Parts: sequence; structure tokens; C-alpha cells
Amino acid sequence: MATLVSSLLMLCLLSQSSCRGFRSPLSVFKRYNENSRYLSNECLDAPEQIISSDSPEFSLDIRMPGVTPLESDTYFCKSYRLPVDEEAYVVDFKPHANMNTAHHMLLFGCNMPSSSEDYWNCDLGTCTDKSNVLYAWAKNAPPTKLPEGVGFKVGGASGSKYFVLQVHYGDVSSFKDNHKDCTGVTIQLTMEKQPMVAGIYLMMSVNTVIPPGKKVTNSDIACAYKRHPMYPFAYRVHTHHLGKVVSGYRIRDGEWTLIGRQSPQLPQAFYPVAHHLDVSSGDTLAARCVFSGEGRTAETHIGDTSVDEMCNFYIMYYMEATHATSYMTCVQDGRAELFRNIPQEANVPIPVDSTMMMSHEHHHHEAMKDPVKNSFALQQPKREQEEVLDQDFHLEEVIDWPGVNLKLGQVSGLALDPKNNLVIFHRGDHVWNGNSFDRTFVYQMRGIGPIEQSTILVVDPSSSTVLHSTGKNMFYLPHGLTVDKDGNYWVTDVALHQVFKLGAQGGDSPLLVLGKAFQPGSDKSHFCQPTDVAVDPATGNFYVSDGYCNSRIMQFSPLGKFILQWGEESSSPAAKAGQFSIPHSLALLPDLRQLCVADRENGRIQCFRLETGDFVKEIKHKAFGSEVFAVSYVPGGLLYAVNGMHYMTDTAPVQGFLMNFSSGEIIDTFLPVRKSFDMPHDVVASEDGTVYVGDAHAKTVWKFAPTEKAEHRSVKKAGIEVQEITETEVFETGVRNQPKLTEVVAKAQKQQEKQKTAEQTESRVSFVLITTLLIIPVVVLIAIAIFIKWRKVKVYGGDSEHKHESSSGGLLGRLRGKGSGGLNLGNFFASHKGYSRKGFDRLSTEGSDQEKDEDDGTDSEEEYSAPPPPPLPPSAASSS
Repeated sequence: MATLVSSLLMLCLLSQSSCRGFRSPLSVFKRYNENSRYLSNECLDAPEQIISSDSPEFSLDIRMPGVTPLESDTYFCKSYRLPVDEEAYVVDFKPHANMNTAHHMLLFGCNMPSSSEDYWNCDLGTCTDKSNVLYAWAKNAPPTKLPEGVGFKVGGASGSKYFVLQVHYGDVSSFKDNHKDCTGVTIQLTMEKQPMVAGIYLMMSVNTVIPPGKKVTNSDIACAYKRHPMYPFAYRVHTHHLGKVVSGYRIRDGEWTLIGRQSPQLPQAFYPVAHHLDVSSGDTLAARCVFSGEGRTAETHIGDTSVDEMCNFYIMYYMEATHATSYMTCVQDGRAELFRNIPQEANVPIPVDSTMMMSHEHHHHEAMKDPVKNSFALQQPKREQEEVLDQDFHLEEVIDWPGVNLKLGQVSGLALDPKNNLVIFHRGDHVWNGNSFDRTFVYQMRGIGPIEQSTILVVDPSSSTVLHSTGKNMFYLPHGLTVDKDGNYWVTDVALHQVFKLGAQGGDSPLLVLGKAFQPGSDKSHFCQPTDVAVDPATGNFYVSDGYCNSRIMQFSPLGKFILQWGEESSSPAAKAGQFSIPHSLALLPDLRQLCVADRENGRIQCFRLETGDFVKEIKHKAFGSEVFAVSYVPGGLLYAVNGMHYMTDTAPVQGFLMNFSSGEIIDTFLPVRKSFDMPHDVVASEDGTVYVGDAHAKTVWKFAPTEKAEHRSVKKAGIEVQEITETEVFETGVRNQPKLTEVVAKAQKQQEKQKTAEQTESRVSFVLITTLLIIPVVVLIAIAIFIKWRKVKVYGGDSEHKHESSSGGLLGRLRGKGSGGLNLGNFFASHKGYSRKGFDRLSTEGSDQEKDEDDGTDSEEEYSAPPPPPLPPSAASSS
């Protein structure tokens, strides 16, 4: 009987659990009554994604699909496709997060998530292409709030097609019961154009070095702002463990105005700006990160692990929609004389409550118990606690830039003038081919005369409108171009074998000419197909790479007086430092007093000291292939290059490269979206991170802009328990080519109907499973009954069996029910106190369709009195 009761009790609990998705009623009750976990129950009935067909506004519910992180500091990512193809604007956010469950969450916009899985560990990244931070929520931090009339542009030709939600689960102790979490955010969108468009301005140091043991190290960043006015409304700071305080300012007419100041050890979030302000052309944006090297035994550099550091200051802003830019960067080191006037508050650390600190501090608090272990943890973090940095920005082609449609000849040189306008040097209707020169490098096409078109074009970097042009009837085969700090143009012509300096306003007469027209040579007064020029802004000295024939670098005074030269020809695979095989392009590093040379046919970059020509370093990567065509530098430590493809031997793809000059590492690669590079001949980069590539064969200029890619995250090799996802995810598969919002609604409804059908199928499967489990103990009961019957027949004979079974109060009588002897569990359970028959009367092993429900006729345990047992036969009485 004990076995019978236990079996029935188990069945009862299973039946009740089935109504709650196979969860223990006790755990459900407990979780509903614990405020720290109330959100996890929204997985049961989380609101569906909503689109209204009656208005241009709609909302999208973006949630984790019922996840259970198993280790602390787990980062999960989940992607959602924008349900419309047309341009839309994100105008509001409503978080669904609990500080006791999620440490922080970020919402990104991009076009290509890093995974197609339902959700994934963010070790894989968030997006493979550009990504912009649209929203941030963090424990104990205020949520991001967009001002009225401001929206993040998504969809359309250039906006993000996907949202990627990243949730950081810092402490997973609240998941001991293995419940599912649906942390996320509901975003409000509209199809109506917004007057203001939001964007992100990232200020980032790439060259900071923190000496070991030094109490205070400042990392300063500053850039002149040269665009249309922007209006900051939120900011965010970021460092790793050594950061104490990060501050950002606008400098106007010598006055420093605070944008935001915060401890980087507080949660990752955007905080409201300190003051309402604007940033206009002519202003300077400045930021300072304060670090302490105490506890370190070696220098700390900017890098991609937790033993390295970062210095980032993000500004969330809005601009007028007509000329809005969604992402800008500043990576230039701040000048010491500028930062002498920074407010003292920038170096005052902000006290942080240990309960509010970032999660990486949690591990170090644990290590603090043992000073020896703590020292080791700071120097060599465990692999599972190591932090990885996906590059904070990725270069993407600006596909709507009209400059690709300019009518150009072979583009040979690019530069930026002091106003940040793009300057293009091209060959008009002339081309360089196999008939252009003889074996002695003498130009053979003099008879066709100089190029009649303007060979130098100054264009607006946004609209590509030609602002100024010059260089008509002056050049035969243009090649290299640079613009000095005064706006003068320095160019080379490989047909003329000459170097020219032209005034900022152009004109018919050059200010300076070096070399003899059409006369190649190798002495101090001749060039042989010179390729490029670089001008030192500090001294006015200039450098010429000479070139296709001479393989040398020449230095001249501002007036053109020869100073020195270095270099010799070598195309050997083992070419030594200072040897060149076509020094094709120059990049001057004014802050480091170096000159870098694209050693084209040797597939490398060589750098030398400006004053002496002494070799400093070589940068060479397998990804370069056998050719490096051009190189460009942005003060602050970023080096850009483009390679080429050798017509016989190369297999490396033709692309652009972004490198950390200090380490020589490739940070990023970039290439056009619509078609491939043909012959990228020159590259130039601005302080805000915009990059231009001139393609000689394609006769065009490509424009690339930095867009935020990903946030750094902890790498925790956590085991992920795969959960069945039953929550509806509308538009997960993506809705393509939808001109009308009503079509989206229709498809969403179909998706919901499919989901309901799936849920019904799952429900039927669950019912069959429960029924099977019920049958097992019933079979056991029948076996017991048969055994009892057999015993009684053996002991009492057939008459006693008949009397006992016919009694309505007997056990088997209640089990078999009122009909034709069917086994009815409803009648059995109904005979026990407090039980309601609802839902069980028809759970019978046979004849259930013919059974009638007569609840008022059911006996209760209080009303029922079992008949006395039959008298013992004489033989039995005597034996006892």
C-alpha cells in the first residue's frame, strides 16, 4: 500500500507540474515571492513583439530567449532582425532587467551578427561588420534616454538591419535553481523622419604607456572638431583595472566645459552629460584618463587583454538630420601645453562603493586575500578571466558617398588640406602603360602634350562637391601628392621626373620646381620617376622618394637645397634595412620624428629618423602579400596602408590595413562593399578616422568611415546548458522586401500561428507522456488487485470474491467506476478528502467516452464506512 500511495502522489505532482511547464510548484512559488528573481518568470509569458499597422510607430521586444548562465561573468548575445526594410528611427527604450540578475546589457545595431544561432556566447563577437551602441543599461546606473525629436537611424540603404543584444551576467548565484532569464529591452521605433539623428563620438588613446609602480599616469586625447554642430546628451567611460577617473571636455576660446566625468570602475552605461552644450567647428574635444601603475612590475600598454589597458571616452550626441554623421572618432594624443589648463577635477579619483564596481574587480577582491596571489593575478590573469577586446571601431565603406561618381582619370595621389577637404591628384585622359617609357626611362608620349584637364581637385569630404581645381596643362603623368600645413600642394610627375610646389590657390606658376624636365638621372639635381613627397611641419624640410629607378630617399631644405639621401636598390627576398625596390609612398610622423616608406615590391614598410635617415623599424605581414603601395599616418599612433597584387605570384587579397604603429600589429582590414579594389594607389586618413583610397585602375576614390564594432568582454569558457526556447520570436527569420508595414503585420501573424501550432503539438506530446506515466502505476495496481483476488479465492472461495467486488465501497469497486467495469482514476481520487474531480473524471483506461460525470454522487471519505470483513472460516479461526 505504501508503494501505491507513493506512486499516486508522484503522478499527482507530475500532473500539476505539466500545467507549469514541468517546474516544481515549490520553486515557482518561491521565485514569485523573491523580488530579486521576479523578472525570470517573464519567460513564461513575455510580451510579444508588437507592430501597429494603424500608425508609423511600432515596438520591438528584444529579449534573451530563456537562458541559464552557469558561470559568473558570462556574456550572452542574441540577434533580432529589423522587421522593415525601409528607413526607421529608434526613439525610446524600455529596459526589462533586474540588477540582481544582469550586471549590464548593451544593444548594438549592425548588418551582420557574429552568429546565426538562437543565442551565443559573446566570445564569438557581436557583429562581423560595423556596429553602433544604441543603448546601455547597467546595475545601479540610469537608463539611456533619447531627447524629444532624436532617433538612431536604422534600416534603409545605410542603416543597421539587425539589433544585437548583449547581456553580462556578473554573479550567477541567483540561477542556482536553473531558472530561465529573459532580460532585454523594448525599443520604440517610428517610420517618420526625425529632425535630429543620434550618433557616437569615440575618443580613444592608442599610445599610452603606464610605468610600473607609478602612482599617477595621465593619458590625454584631443582633436579639433571640424564638422557641423553636434549636441552631446550622454557619455560613457571605459578603461580596464588601472583606470581611476575619465573626463571629457569641450574647449572653446580657451575655456574648458565639462561634458562628463566618471569612474571607469562603475557599471558600463551612458550617463547624462553634466551641462547642456553644443560642439561646433573650431572647438576642440579633449579627454583625460588617469591611471595608477601601483602593483604592476612591468609597463602596461594599450592592448587586448586584462593586463593591458584602454582609455575610451564615448559621447552620445545628436545632429540635424540633413548633415548627420552616425559615428566619429578621435585618436590623437593631446599636446602637453594644451592640457596644462585642464581643470583639476580631472585628476581627482571618484570614490566607488565595492558593491557597484565592475565585475572584473570581483575577481581581484578574491585575490586580495593572498597578497602573493594578488600580485600574480594582476600580472598574469587566468585564461578564463582574461578579457578580450574586439577592436572598438571597424572601417566600412561609406556606400552613399557621391565621390565615387567623380569623373576622374587614373587616381595617383590623395591628401587632406588644413580644412580637412580631400585633395585628389589624377591623370585626366593620360594613362601609364607599356609604351609610356623606353628602357632608359625617358617618356615617349611628349607629343600628345600635357593633360588639359584640371589634375588637382579639392572636394568637400561629405558631398564631394568640387570646391577648387588647378593643374591644367602642367603635368604629363601625375604620381605623388601631399599638402603642407599652409595648404601648399607638393606633387611629383614621373614623366617629367620632377617635383613641384604649388601655392594653396593654385595658379599657373609653381612656387618651386626640382629636377630637369623629361631628364631622368641619379645625381643631386635629377630624379628618375619620383613617387612621393612628405613635408616636415616643424622645420619645413621635405623628403622625396625617388623612385622607380633610383630606390632612394632624398631630403631637402624648405627652399629646395639638397641635405642628404639614403637607400639602395634590392628586390631580394632577404633585402636589408635601407634597401628598396620602388619606394612608392611616404608618411611623415611628426610626433615621433620619423619617416615611413612603403617599400612596394619588397612588400613592407620601413621607418627612419627624420634628421639622420637612420633605420628605426620594419613592418611586414604575410597579409601584405608581395606589394605595399601606399602608407598614411594619423598622429597618435595609427598607421594605414594598402597593398597590391603581383600579377604572377600574389595570393593575398588586395585590401586596406589599419595598424598600431607602436606594435606593428594589424588592428583592422577594410575593402569596398560594392566591388573589389583594382589597384589602390594611395591612401590618406583624417584625425576623425575617415579614410580615402585612390584607385588608379578603377579611376575612383573610395571613402571609409569608422563604425563601432564591439565592446570588450570577459572570456569565460562556460558550459552553456541548452534550453528549449518556447518564447515567440517574431521576425527572427528576417522580413525582406516589404514595402508596407501591413505586410509585416501579416507575416508576423503567420509566424505567431506557426508558433501556436508548435506549442499545441508540444502540449499533445506532453499529454501522451503524462498518460504513459500514469498507466505504469495503474498496471501495478491491477497486478496488486489480481494478487488480492487470487489470495481471497484461495482462502475464502468464489462467493466471498463476488460479495467484496460488488460492494461500492471496495477499493477495486471505486477504481472500476460506475459503468461496465472500466478502471476510473477519477472515482478513486474523488473518494479522498478535499479532492476535486475536475480534470480527472475522464482519465480512464477504457470506456471513458460512455462515462457520465456525476460529481454530486461521489462519496467522500467521511461519508464512507467500509463493511465489516466476513467471518473467518472455522479452519482459519482454529489455526490462529
